[in-house]
Amino acid sequence: MPVRIYKPTSPGRRGMSVATFGDITTDKPHKPLTERLQKHAGRNNQGKITVRHRGGGHKRLYRIIDWKRNKLGVPATVQTVEYDPNRSARIALLAYADGEKRYILVPVGLRVGDKISAGPDAEVRPGNAMKLRSMPVGTTIHNIELYPGKGGQIVRSAGGSAQLMAKEGDYATVRLPSGEMRRIHAECTATIGQIGNVDHQNVSIGKAGRSRWLGRRPTVRGSAMNPRDHPHGGGEGKAPIGGQPQTKWGKPAMGLRTRKAKPSDRLIINRARDRRR
Repeated sequence: MPVRIYKPTSPGRRGMSVATFGDITTDKPHKPLTERLQKHAGRNNQGKITVRHRGGGHKRLYRIIDWKRNKLGVPATVQTVEYDPNRSARIALLAYADGEKRYILVPVGLRVGDKISAGPDAEVRPGNAMKLRSMPVGTTIHNIELYPGKGGQIVRSAGGSAQLMAKEGDYATVRLPSGEMRRIHAECTATIGQIGNVDHQNVSIGKAGRSRWLGRRPTVRGSAMNPRDHPHGGGEGKAPIGGQPQTKWGKPAMGLRTRKAKPSDRLIINRARDRRR
């Protein structure tokens, strides 16, 4: 899907680029697969802001996506390819042979009218889903489960893809988009192919108002604040921050590892961070 760049008819238009949406076949979602999406503006159940710079934005309907792909052996036909305001990837409406309809993420190469299926007997082609155990080594995959039967949790954004590198015993080795090598149980399900809308990363927001449409509120630099409000604040004129960059709460802002130890850490073979050194 290409990116369209307009002539600079205004300052806001000058730096803006947009997706062409040429792959979209309808602008109406399938209503039974939508539900109301409550806004929280970054606040928790006590009303306190726990995530800054969130709020406003256009009203959305949430599209219910089939992350599990557990309709095994039932063929489906792609009816529509749709825009989803809740994610960067496109979604496709599947009509199964038994009459049920579900949404999935659209991989590169999937078109309206294509037939897809899930299960051990499915062909190795974009859109089909099966367990890692049933895939040949080297397959490009997305929407990968971390726990069998829980549903896909990783590699779900536009242009994302992982690669099945090896299979040994009960586990498969997968290379994630970050470069991390991770062991995942071979009974976990994944979808074949690279997620579509690959040019999403090349779209330029272009103006502040477009960020507000997405629910992103303004961010103030710490160096523009008073010293009581931020460790970088204060000083006469444009002063250097002095010392190590810090967050608003005085914690190191760059380089500090914040990931807590998890039981699944033992399944990580090579971290992406270690590969960049």
